Amino acid sequence: MKEKLEQIKADALSKIENSDTLEKLNEIRVNFLGKKGELTAVLKSMKDVAPEERPKVGQMVNETREEIEKVLEKHISQMEKALREAKMKTEVIDVTLPAKKNNVGHRHPNTIALEEVERIFIGMGYEVVEGPEVEKDYYNFEALNIPKDHPARDEQDTFYITEDIVLRTQTSPVQVREMEKGKLPIRMIAPGRVFRSDEVDATHSPSFHQIEGLVIDKNITFADLKGTLAEFARELFGEETKVKFRPHHFPFTEPSAEMDVTCFKCGGSGCRFCKGSGWIEILGCGMVHPNVLNMSGIDPEEYSGFAFGVGLERIALLKYEIDDMRLLYENDIRFLKQF
Repeated sequence: MKEKLEQIKADALSKIENSDTLEKLNEIRVNFLGKKGELTAVLKSMKDVAPEERPKVGQMVNETREEIEKVLEKHISQMEKALREAKMKTEVIDVTLPAKKNNVGHRHPNTIALEEVERIFIGMGYEVVEGPEVEKDYYNFEALNIPKDHPARDEQDTFYITEDIVLRTQTSPVQVREMEKGKLPIRMIAPGRVFRSDEVDATHSPSFHQIEGLVIDKNITFADLKGTLAEFARELFGEETKVKFRPHHFPFTEPSAEMDVTCFKCGGSGCRFCKGSGWIEILGCGMVHPNVLNMSGIDPEEYSGFAFGVGLERIALLKYEIDDMRLLYENDIRFLKQF
């Protein structure tokens, strides 16, 4: 066994001395020291050695390995140093050249708008809650008073994974999940990405972002809704902003309304931005429908609440006077660096 180890060592050292590339040295490492190398093969044959001789043979194998590794590392280090010196001689750095500019990114206009909305509502005592984008049909539609045959589904029914699983069309399911927990009162906003069967144009996209809000407590009235959203509009668009509510219909709220804000470009006098009306539609809202409260296990005789929903992209488009929603997603540096 001793003669065999001496032969392996001599063979390895000879090949190391005659190697002229790092690749060859690496091959030697694998062939002699690797899992299938010659020294490993010797260790595997230890079962054929007498038990009293095994410690001695094991020590000899380890000593041989250490000697090979020592010489191998020395040659690798010398070769790397020589290669580095040769490279430095051939590569000349011109220190008079201007340095490369380090381009640092920043927040997307959608993110800036979202953080501002979150700041406003957190300041009013709301919490930010998130939920799954792939949602059950029950939470996305039925628990929101939109049964299978409801015409409101025609505008939203899309992107089904299975008959009962759908990419959410609104962030309202997050509100239902919170109501089902039974921890009252509730003051929350639910931002997130939603999906609908819209055609791509300057103001629509099949994938966009929504921020929905919900308040559930005792003695909540439409006056609370109006006061909350009026304060939100003033914080977002300026102290002089006024709001106007127009009757509307949403299956999950009753009564329901669309809310307009005075044009922050002309102050309500009428301009191209507001198409001469002096008002800009901003969000939908209403008092939570008793059926929705019942389905979530909340007694509508004891509790009431209001909900609202606003498109995040719409806020960004209005606030930064962007005339095409597609600009937000085209990743054009010339556009994004303005923010």
